[in-house]
Amino acid sequence: MDMNAFSLKGKVALVTGASYGIGFAIASAMADAGATIVFNDIKQELVDKGVAAYKEVGIEAHGYVCDVTSEDAVNELVAKVEQEVGVIDILVNNAGIIKRIPMLEMSAKDFRQVIDVDLNAPFIVAKAVIPSMIKKGGGKIINICSMMSELGRETVSAYAAAKGGLKMLTKNIASEYGQYNIQCNGIGPGYIATPQTAPLREIQPDGSKHPFDQFILAKTPANRWGEASDLSGPAVFLASSASDFVNGHILYVDGGILAYIGKQP
Repeated sequence: MDMNAFSLKGKVALVTGASYGIGFAIASAMADAGATIVFNDIKQELVDKGVAAYKEVGIEAHGYVCDVTSEDAVNELVAKVEQEVGVIDILVNNAGIIKRIPMLEMSAKDFRQVIDVDLNAPFIVAKAVIPSMIKKGGGKIINICSMMSELGRETVSAYAAAKGGLKMLTKNIASEYGQYNIQCNGIGPGYIATPQTAPLREIQPDGSKHPFDQFILAKTPANRWGEASDLSGPAVFLASSASDFVNGHILYVDGGILAYIGKQP
């Protein structure tokens, strides 16, 4: 096959919330494949840190301050990117939050905030970029879903509701705009080793693994946490012409968790 199908040369990729972590890893991989990277974050300080981090690895990224839950702010961002960088060919809806609170202790305000960032924002940003994708003749949208798009777990009612909704939004965008050569797919990361999850992997004072670390390793056939780099290949694939007939699919990158019932006690 033609390996050039995986090239992103000449493409503009917007990765939301990509100053660090999973978004940074995905954007870096896309840059390595030839894409021009645009990212946003909610504060100038985070944008500045992100730009510096990209420069450190040799990537000249374009960073913007934008609250992706604001339709007006997103429309302004997309217009500015089109003027200063180019039409967005690839959108990665990566920005997200989680609040680990038992459902009966969670306020409706907190629930709504998670839904707003994790579900409403991908709708808003996708809606903003699709018209220009249609005019250009196609585009790629990648929504960062979760295993919680399929599973429930204690304390994550809002997150699971949002990510389940994002899975169906992904399928609906594919259904509605596939006719315009727009492919919308999702990536569902498993448990990824990031600075945010570091406390869950700390060795305990007695030398044992953190209980949550033990739990994840026991549930994962790969017997390890994922690395942000494990998402690079799937992201580049879904952003490239190699996936032109893949639409409405959620690619779970989870080390096999969703396929595994767990060890017998």
